[in-house]
Amino acid sequence: MEEFLTDVKTLRERARQNIEKGPVTDAYGADLDRVLFVLNQALATELVCVLRYKRHFFTAEGLNAQAAAQEFLQHAGEESDHADMIAARIQQLGGEPDFNPDTLSGRSHSQYDSSDELKAMIREDLVAERVAIEAYTEIINWLGDGDPTTRRMLEQILAVEEEHADDMLDLLSVVNY
Repeated sequence: MEEFLTDVKTLRERARQNIEKGPVTDAYGADLDRVLFVLNQALATELVCVLRYKRHFFTAEGLNAQAAAQEFLQHAGEESDHADMIAARIQQLGGEPDFNPDTLSGRSHSQYDSSDELKAMIREDLVAERVAIEAYTEIINWLGDGDPTTRRMLEQILAVEEEHADDMLDLLSVVNY
């Protein structure tokens, strides 16, 4: 039978080396600096989405505004949860989560929106969700097996972003009538 696991003695020795790196061991297969950079972009994206959804929640007006506003508020909370997950992962990997408001929109994949009309708000939120879906899909594929923990986290976030896009599409069809 072929051995495929490192022997216990070697695993224990490796665990003691570079102990200050916490969970990042020799088995970590991704480009750590690039992963931290990409995760900070994702963090910025989620924070911009929180701000956009909050603005839309507080400024939505019109016939279907009540239902849309509640959806905006729910999405803002979920995007905030995503930001927290990403920031925690950055910290766990030994990086620093970048919450700098001066550079936030420049690092974000999605854009902030200040539309006044409900239909435009929903369309911009749908566009932002589609941007996030595409970006997360690319990141997940790029990570592959190099960082399975980050990949799984992003897969969870991606599933919620897809739900958000579906919600916005449903809202858009209601507003079109």
